[in-house]
Amino acid sequence: MEFDHQADQPRRAAGPDEAASDTALIDVLCDRLLPLAGDHRVADLRIGLGYTGVLLDDGRCGLAYTFRDAVPERGCNVLDDAGTLAGRAAADLAPLAKSSDMIAAAVGLATLNALIEPPVGESSDVLELLTIRGEDEVGMVGHFRPLTAPLRAKAKALHVFERHADAAAGILAAEAARDVLPRCQVAIVTATSLLNRTMDTLLDLCRNAREVVILGPSTPLRPDVFAGRGVTCLSGVAVTDGPRALQILGEGGGTRRLQPALRKVNLRVEAAARRA
Repeated sequence: MEFDHQADQPRRAAGPDEAASDTALIDVLCDRLLPLAGDHRVADLRIGLGYTGVLLDDGRCGLAYTFRDAVPERGCNVLDDAGTLAGRAAADLAPLAKSSDMIAAAVGLATLNALIEPPVGESSDVLELLTIRGEDEVGMVGHFRPLTAPLRAKAKALHVFERHADAAAGILAAEAARDVLPRCQVAIVTATSLLNRTMDTLLDLCRNAREVVILGPSTPLRPDVFAGRGVTCLSGVAVTDGPRALQILGEGGGTRRLQPALRKVNLRVEAAARRA
């Protein structure tokens, strides 16, 4: 999923319980997870066409979306450090999540996701955890096709935003989110917005929403990271078979092909950790 949202919105002043919201989410994520790296090393790494995967020496594995159309103009060389990443310390690769190079950022985010202990959470469809009312407007940043029909059946309106608008498919241009998201009662935001540094702005646009979901295999399953951001649910995956996942994504497989190596995880974010 892609969302190109370059200009930042003015940030709302934080309340006494919202200090974290003044710091970029990717910085909070690195600060919280880097101490978990310890002496762990990267056993294997693949940059697939759909997803990037990092396998640690203890078998844990994390994923992140590959923005393949964001590959820098370097001819056939995508990463200068290619051939040296496997075997390096996880603590060396995780900070790449802050890189402006989105291929390097995917390596970093996948490493951070690998450091998260696979959580116990609901494995059912994320829509079963959400309260969606007939009068609700739903904003979806990133086109999650399997969710569109059920949402249109439940809600008053569904607004889907992508980088490339498609009027015939009912997909709005990304820029339309600035005007539409603030009036939505439910918002579903692709976790890939962490990679292109748009999530902070998007969550600010969702400030009036009753439900805010971060969705996709790139989702860091750490509710504490999202404290003070208004997020109510994290919907991601835990990798159950790291080597198999790397093989599939390395061969060009996407979410559907990866399913045998994954477990869906839906985590509610406690009310105390949400926006005041």
